[in-house]
Amino acid sequence: MPKFAPVANPKQQSTESKTTCFHCGEVCNDHEFHLEDKYFCCFGCKTVYEILRDNDLCSYYDMQEHPGITQKNKVAANKYSVLDNQSVREKFIRFADGNQTHVVFYLPTMHCSSCIWLLEHMHQMNHAVLQSRVDFPKKEITLVFDESKISLGEVAAMLDSIGYEPLLSLQDIEKKPEKQLQKSRLIKIGISGFAFGNIMMMAFPEYLAGGAVEDVSLQILFRYLSLILALPVFFYCAGEFYTSSWKSIKNKFLNIDVPIALAIIFTFTRSLWAVFVEHEGGYFDSMTGIVFFMLVGRYFQDLTYKTISFDRDYKSYFPLSVALVNDGAEQQIPLSEIKEGDVIVVRNHELIPADALLILGKGNIDYSFVTGEADPVDKKIGELIYAGGKQVGAAIQLKVIKPVAQSYLTQLWNNINANHKEDERKDFVQTLGRYFALIVLVLSAIASIFWIVQGDMERAADAFITPMIVACPCALLLSATFTNGNAIRYFGNFGIYLKNANVIAAFNKITTIVFDKTGTLTQSNTTGTSYNGDVLSSEERICVATLAAQSNHPYSRAIANMLGKSTGAEISDFKEFPGKGISAKINGNELSLGAAEFVGVENKTVQHGITYVAINGKVKGHFNFANRYREGFDNMVNNLKGNYELYLLSGDNDSDRTYLSSYFGANKLYFNQTPHDKLAFIKQLQAQNKHVMMLGDGLNDAGALQQSDIGIAVSQNSNFTPASDVVMDVNQLSKLERLFKFAKASKLVITGSFVLSIIYNVIGLYFALQGMLAPVIAAILMPLSTITIVSFTTGMTTIAAKRLLKK
Repeated sequence: MPKFAPVANPKQQSTESKTTCFHCGEVCNDHEFHLEDKYFCCFGCKTVYEILRDNDLCSYYDMQEHPGITQKNKVAANKYSVLDNQSVREKFIRFADGNQTHVVFYLPTMHCSSCIWLLEHMHQMNHAVLQSRVDFPKKEITLVFDESKISLGEVAAMLDSIGYEPLLSLQDIEKKPEKQLQKSRLIKIGISGFAFGNIMMMAFPEYLAGGAVEDVSLQILFRYLSLILALPVFFYCAGEFYTSSWKSIKNKFLNIDVPIALAIIFTFTRSLWAVFVEHEGGYFDSMTGIVFFMLVGRYFQDLTYKTISFDRDYKSYFPLSVALVNDGAEQQIPLSEIKEGDVIVVRNHELIPADALLILGKGNIDYSFVTGEADPVDKKIGELIYAGGKQVGAAIQLKVIKPVAQSYLTQLWNNINANHKEDERKDFVQTLGRYFALIVLVLSAIASIFWIVQGDMERAADAFITPMIVACPCALLLSATFTNGNAIRYFGNFGIYLKNANVIAAFNKITTIVFDKTGTLTQSNTTGTSYNGDVLSSEERICVATLAAQSNHPYSRAIANMLGKSTGAEISDFKEFPGKGISAKINGNELSLGAAEFVGVENKTVQHGITYVAINGKVKGHFNFANRYREGFDNMVNNLKGNYELYLLSGDNDSDRTYLSSYFGANKLYFNQTPHDKLAFIKQLQAQNKHVMMLGDGLNDAGALQQSDIGIAVSQNSNFTPASDVVMDVNQLSKLERLFKFAKASKLVITGSFVLSIIYNVIGLYFALQGMLAPVIAAILMPLSTITIVSFTTGMTTIAAKRLLKK
């Protein structure tokens, strides 16, 4: 049974020609959106009504006729209509498949933890928004929405309506239009600073004389001049605080600007009362000082955030390689060097790093990395393939039409199993950010009432104003953001790329480390690769080399390098079976390459880990690989096993058991392991309440990497593995122990910054609630505290990085 009574709709008009929306009163073009006996013009109005109804808030409709119309008309209907133009739309859209659309907007008014909380809950305001994620340092929001229910222009208008107007620049989408915003703020700083300085000068005689100035006419003149100077500060310079506060209140949310705006309004109103009723000087100097120092603080905060750059964009985040086709030959180059017009090769299960056109081969694109939908999409030559897709099948060639989108790939990477490894601080941060302003307002009111009862009105005024200015949750809530952001930047500088900040916290809980062998601890190259069996003809060598070149498995790459890469062979029906092998039809021949049972070897005593080749059903021979372990392997394992439980899992045979036993112990080695075996082993360890880190190199380890508490994909001349939490350049594997030490140092920095933030707020509120802190001083301390915390966190992580991650 519903807990509400249906709301009658006497206000909803209906004639033969039109029906009006019950919520906003606009004409309904059709009756597609209806509920009970009520009609709505759009999905948004219907959703708002359902939310109000389900929470017994339908008295909202008793306030006025069609109350929704006021909110809806706040943003001009055609303000963002340009975004629905196809040519303009393409410049902002990151991905679109008819079901999901991904877009990134730059929001210059985003400035505190409250903003983050509100923006990341946009899906609750409109169900057509599927996901929203904020990148605070870059002041960007990534939105995923259903374009069949809401247009791009309407999404932009919704952001505007809650106080975060997207700043659009069609001339240069990549460059953030910050200069215009900073110019406006600098003008406001100049006006408020001029007013503050002059009002202080005119207030000095009255302060020094204790209010008894001999020339009364001059005293009155200074008071009214102070009022005139204060007017543009109050109505223009402080405008951003009013706008932000009002829009947050309309959305039933108190951001940090609400107490600041109230302090400004109260001080100005109190000053007017003093001038016109009490015939005293007022507090115009305090009011203008509050605005001036808050604007200056915001300006330098933005400069601090901009200076401390830990953006993970395509120029600095993923220097992994991609196969570039140059004069018919493949060349491995860093992903960051790919440019428009380049032709690249993408192999089976590799990620497509940039928007590109298919020019050779058959595309079978898995967009699960982007949309969560696993069904592959067929692509023909000439069709567009979006960044973030994954080729499933034989290798294809693509012509890049947009620069490498690694910042976008990073965002997608963060979306993989976002709820699987959740940030434990999330609920605490969101709750504190949401209620901090309310708590401060209540404390200010209580302190003010206390001093009123004591008969000290001046102290009561200060006790009401200064706590709302000096208290700041940003330093407390953003300390982890800047510590982890700077740590991620330094990890990246040393070839270690973290999925997100949660990974740093997870490092400190790891108790067990599991290593894959082939391609992780061993080197992948032609040295030590040999062939035994029937002599292969030149045609057969071409076919085997072509088949091996389709896969990124270390053994496949070694075979392809040994036989010599070939082009021109006709390939079809390519398939890869993790842990078993690969097969395809090449130049009319059926080929299979892999384990003995996969290619049909009848001899059951054959060793695992040897790669066999069969052509047209006949086993031709096998390839052997002599393992060469990576430089620094022995020191790394010896340094780790004193603090962590170590295991090795390998799909190969146990020929190296004796050698590896001296490092891991005989009972910690597992050979002939399939991908399913590796996944089951990780689950078994976790069932014993162990926190597991897994290191692997690719496809065969994907399940185990994803299941582990931290999955590290070790990369060498290949695309990264989305299932992992960390991508590590193979040359940095020996620094694994340093990773743990740096993660622990980052945790100590966060703890220290939290302590400093709490001490600041406690001391600030202690003096403010007693009325012992002048509003102007409070306005200086608030932004200064944030800048101090940010400088502390970044400085300490920089010192730790240079000490622990140095080459």
